[in-house]
Amino acid sequence: MTPYEFHHVDVFTETPYEGNPLAVVLTPDALPTATMQRIANEFNLAETVFVRQTTNEAMPLRLRIFTPLTEMSFAGHPTIGAAFVAHREGLCSRLHLGC
Repeated sequence: MTPYEFHHVDVFTETPYEGNPLAVVLTPDALPTATMQRIANEFNLAETVFVRQTTNEAMPLRLRIFTPLTEMSFAGHPTIGAAFVAHREGLCSRLHLGC
């Protein structure tokens, strides 16, 4: 299996190991849904978010959010955590957010 870069972040806190834990997986390309589901199950956190860059200027990042059992259409703390990692990793310049 190809290793993917991932980050463990704690959302809604500045103190490590407090707040809402989240895995943010940066993928260079689209992964099959079944693979993302297996990875989320392996992390066994409330949510795991997969982030990949796109070539679409209107939507430069694509997020998919999974629990250990299913995909979610939206969730707040994974979106915030993914934005934090995107900023920290220098992906924000494509988002036109001024970050």
